[in-house]
Parts: sequence; C-alpha cells; structure tokens
Amino acid sequence: MLLKIEKAFDKFADIIGYITAFTMVLMILNVFYDVIMRYFFNTGSIAMQEMEWHLFSVIILLGISYTLKEDGHVRVDLIYDRLTDKKKAIINMVGVFTFILPIALLIGIGSIDYVIEAYTSNEQSGDPGGLTNRWIVKSLIPLSFFLLIITSVGFFFKNLNIYKGLHQYNESGLKSEIDHLRQDIQDHKHNIEEGDKK
Repeated sequence: MLLKIEKAFDKFADIIGYITAFTMVLMILNVFYDVIMRYFFNTGSIAMQEMEWHLFSVIILLGISYTLKEDGHVRVDLIYDRLTDKKKAIINMVGVFTFILPIALLIGIGSIDYVIEAYTSNEQSGDPGGLTNRWIVKSLIPLSFFLLIITSVGFFFKNLNIYKGLHQYNESGLKSEIDHLRQDIQDHKHNIEEGDKK
C-alpha cells in the first residue's frame, strides 16, 4: 500500500518534470531566436527578451518539486553520505516536517496577495513593447510551493518506505555512475573469460 502511494506521488512529480523539460526547450528556442535576430539581423523584440526570464522562472519554480522527487537538491553534508539508509530516511522525514512544509506554506500563502496585487493593478513591463499580464508568471510562485507541498508528502512516503525496508535508498550522482562502470567492467571481464574458455 505504501509503495503504491509513493508511486502515485512519483507519477505526479514526473508530470511536473515533463512540463519543466518542455519549458526548457521553449526557452532554448527563445534564446536561439533572440541571438539570431540580434546578431544576424540587427533587430530584436523586448517581449521575446522578457519571455526568456519568464520561462526561466517557470523552469526554476516548477523544477523545485521534480528535483525533490529525484532527491537532486545540493547537500553540503559530509556526515549524511556515510549514514545507513534508515538514518538517511529519518533525516529526510524530519526535514520534510521541519523545513520543507513550513517554508513552502509560508511562501505559498504569503505570495497569494502579491499575485492578486499584480492582477488588480494590471501589472506589466515598464519597457515599451514588453510583456503584459505579469500576474501570470507571478502566480507560479504560490502554485510552485503548493506543488512542492504535494511532492514533499511523496518524498516523505518514499523515505518511510526506505525506513521500513521496502526498498533501498537510490544513490545518485558520481558514486552511482562509478559503481555502474565497475559493474560493467566486471561483466565485460567475465564475458571475455567465458569466451577464452570456449
């Protein structure tokens, strides 16, 4: 049951990840267009330039939730890496309730008035030809932190499952890649030895 709950939250976070990846492609195309227009045609659009940081904001704000699901946030902790899976899971579960949820609620609820103010004042770019309806991009601030609340619940269940021994902690990063390379080398050596015996 707990594993099914974890998988449901993971699927939700994956959808956020797909949206973020699609937005990244749009931003790359936008930057490509701006560079071509500026350096080859000596022209440009203020709206398209502003769209770059709007899309970048979407990537950062939505990417927070997906990165939590992948446990990809930066850790500056020499002790954590040496701990057992159960101890890592305990730290992560405590971290969800101590840090992630309170901060996400504080920013999520606190930024709603900020969005309403931008909507009622019809906030737009101060530059001529800039983007209008700034409330749209600002509305992503509360939305992204409410999505973070949802994915942090999934992150809690993932660590609860690790604590209960239902699955192991998936290590990411360089150490995981090195372990995979070592295993590939050993498999390759084994195949060569088997070939020599034949």
